[in-house]
Amino acid sequence: MQSHRSMFLLLIVVGLAATSGASCPRMVGQATGRPVLPVQPTLEQVIEVVNQNNAIRSFSTTDASISTPQMPIALLNTSIAFERPRRLRVRAGTLVTGPELDMGSNDELFWVWIRRDPQQSLYFCRHDQFANSPIRRMLPVDPDWLIEAMGITEFDPSLEHQGPFLQNNGCLEIRTIRQTDQGPMTKITIVDAVKGQIFGQHLIDSRGQVVASAIVRAHRTDPVSGLTMPRKLDLSFPASQLAMQIDLGKMRINRLDGDPQQLWTMPRYDDYPLVDLGRPDLRLKSSVVEGLPTYD
Repeated sequence: MQSHRSMFLLLIVVGLAATSGASCPRMVGQATGRPVLPVQPTLEQVIEVVNQNNAIRSFSTTDASISTPQMPIALLNTSIAFERPRRLRVRAGTLVTGPELDMGSNDELFWVWIRRDPQQSLYFCRHDQFANSPIRRMLPVDPDWLIEAMGITEFDPSLEHQGPFLQNNGCLEIRTIRQTDQGPMTKITIVDAVKGQIFGQHLIDSRGQVVASAIVRAHRTDPVSGLTMPRKLDLSFPASQLAMQIDLGKMRINRLDGDPQQLWTMPRYDDYPLVDLGRPDLRLKSSVVEGLPTYD
């Protein structure tokens, strides 16, 4: 049952978002004419190329899939939509059972609905209440991690960056120091040495332990925009023994499927009452009922 409880926490992380296994073969330029890195680039050059190449404002896909050892079924019928800075909608299910989960984030709040939740609740939390909410202490990483894990990330010039360090596989490694509510963390970003594409991201805590990892297994170039982003991702949270594989399918970059107003509006499901995870008086119990945390 502990694995089901862990899966619930992982899905909340998704509701918002070691060493790399990817190889970085050197390639001679791009047909799109987008910026590339010189041989032995400086830190400033790496940051500039990565940020210039990241012109992704939104994306959507209707043929994504999500699988994990903690979930009894693979969610093959999955649609995902994203719009900067933090609008996200993930709806998934199977052809046999129908809808299984609905997760989203808009400018105000994020929500999670799981059909098989024994407590039959629709969970939500305002962004400005999350840091001090009871659920924050149960999550392994910040909810915005998934957005970064998908490769939609830039180097913040106001943060401390170190590198680039050349890895044995030909990739470049950039280390970024971050101050979080859980103390200082180091984010390691693995970058293609020519195109500046992101192949992996890893969060390391102050004790040197890996908190979260995202490894890109494959990229996809959108035929209309010419932009490239990760297609297949392996996500892992070692301390919580959680892992997830995401295949984004044939995503459309800078184009959204569906009505934007409906996409970013929290839904309501019959027989699933709302539970505000940001409520100050909400007490999450350590006991587990059929794998999910109980609350008062």
